[in-house]
Amino acid sequence: MKREHRIRSLLERIRSASLDAHELLGPLDLKEFRTNLLVQRGVGMSLLMASESVVQLEAFSPDFVAEHPEIDWVTIRGMRNRMAHGYFDINLDYVYQTAKYEALDLVRIVDSLIHIYPEGE
Repeated sequence: MKREHRIRSLLERIRSASLDAHELLGPLDLKEFRTNLLVQRGVGMSLLMASESVVQLEAFSPDFVAEHPEIDWVTIRGMRNRMAHGYFDINLDYVYQTAKYEALDLVRIVDSLIHIYPEGE
């Protein structure tokens, strides 16, 4: 796979999983989110998938990461590590805020970048 196509593929994964995390919340407020294990797990897994794709993009193309400081790569990687290794210590308030607000910010940034890279093989 060409470099540009791999970058686009990873950006699409980041976008899709981030949007899923946001949409899975639906109209739930934080109190409802805290009591809904199914939504917690769905949102958490979606954020983990998005952040894992960020880690893969960092490894695949460090220069791409350096060229796009508008994405908070370090924070996203840190969240991925906490979620992947601290299953029972996940801060649900942080997960909720990330999915509710920051996931959409990331989607907007990815949308502004993704068109630069061609589709297909």
